[in-house]
Amino acid sequence: MKKRNHKTNLIPIVEGILSIDPGMRFAAIIDLKGNISEAIMKEGKTSLKSQKEEEHFCKQVALRRKIRNQFNKSLGPVNYVHIEREKVTQIVVYPKRKTVYVTMEPDVDMTRKLAIIKLIKQKTAKL
Repeated sequence: MKKRNHKTNLIPIVEGILSIDPGMRFAAIIDLKGNISEAIMKEGKTSLKSQKEEEHFCKQVALRRKIRNQFNKSLGPVNYVHIEREKVTQIVVYPKRKTVYVTMEPDVDMTRKLAIIKLIKQKTAKL
């Protein structure tokens, strides 16, 4: 079995995710071990977490993915994870080999959030 050595340039994908909506704050592509492959904070936005907290959170996202995958056989695969917090909305999408984590302003309309999730899934389907 040949191992593929080419590395996808993730910057345009992350930039594309951030450009979906003005309410987008942050986008990261995380490997299956929880390491950040690429992450961008939208210009003009400030992080609500320190870099260390962000890295720890991404490790936790990978861990939760493994836990959720244990239920794929009985419940089906995860479509997306949506967390509403007071200060931010967090969305996690699971393409095959990467995890996509984004944050957006909590006041984005719910119908719009669902449309954003669909667009993120389309932009990251090959990851």
